[in-house]
Amino acid sequence: QVQLVESGGGLVQAGGSLRLSCAASGRTFSMYRIGWFRQAPGKERELVAAVWWSGGRTEYSDYSDSVKGRFTISRDNTKNTVYLQMTSLKPEDTAVYYCAAAPVGYDFSSWGQGTQVTVSS
Repeated sequence: QVQLVESGGGLVQAGGSLRLSCAASGRTFSMYRIGWFRQAPGKERELVAAVWWSGGRTEYSDYSDSVKGRFTISRDNTKNTVYLQMTSLKPEDTAVYYCAAAPVGYDFSSWGQGTQVTVSS
């Protein structure tokens, strides 16, 4: 397993930007699919972005429709860190954001503690 620690959350006005970081421990970090989830009060947890490597240096990513074109996920395997760059933020993006790691497929078995993102209108 990997241990994950998120940072970078905060309060921002609508239209603003934030970058979240997910620092991971573990030598096999590059083998994991890393996802960013969010959960707003009273709502189900949503996978908003995921990134993984396949083969050599090919990086793949995927996004939910709700954030596509506004959020960008990236990873730096040399720093064992995954980032979520969020732009054009909307009040409906307000949630606790979690990063999670999946050793196989989308079986996210390791989770961080979460970081709060609040977007004011």
